[in-house]
Amino acid sequence: MILEGIVTTLGPDGTLNVAPMGPIVPDDGSLDSFVLRPFRTAQTYRNLTAYPEGVLHITDDVLLLARAAVGTLEELPPTIPAEVIRGRILADCCRFFEFRITSRDDSAERSRLLATVVRSGRVRDFFGLNRAMSAVVEAAILATRLHLLPREEIEAEYRKLAVIVDKTGGPRERDAFALLRAYVSGEPAG
Repeated sequence: MILEGIVTTLGPDGTLNVAPMGPIVPDDGSLDSFVLRPFRTAQTYRNLTAYPEGVLHITDDVLLLARAAVGTLEELPPTIPAEVIRGRILADCCRFFEFRITSRDDSAERSRLLATVVRSGRVRDFFGLNRAMSAVVEAAILATRLHLLPREEIEAEYRKLAVIVDKTGGPRERDAFALLRAYVSGEPAG
């Protein structure tokens, strides 16, 4: 199963990278290990190659996820130091999993990195799901696939997702979707 989350890694110079990522996790919900599949051109991949540690976060902050997906984080979110690995934990996440990469397969366009969890914790309760949050996650994934999918197909999906966000979203979901829609259309975000 793929679980959408946010991965933080540190570059060799200590620069924090915040990236949405959907690791493959066991179907039973255990998170002792998982597989990350970053493109080999991604900063997350470069960071994990230089220093194979990071933190996977489970969050309900779809605005953060949207901003990270399209590279519009004007300010990095507040973080606290990880305890076991060289890394940073998002201060407002729901759950986190400090990990080390224990094996790597670079034989495909997307690398397969086996991550072993060395520490996990809970910061706050998960707020819950609404359809708009799920729609924003889908829109963020589509925004990162502009180089892979026809633009018309992405725009058609956005029209469908807009109805869900308009009907069921709050201000953060609407802001996140507007940001993503502007990115996909090539317009400046409002």
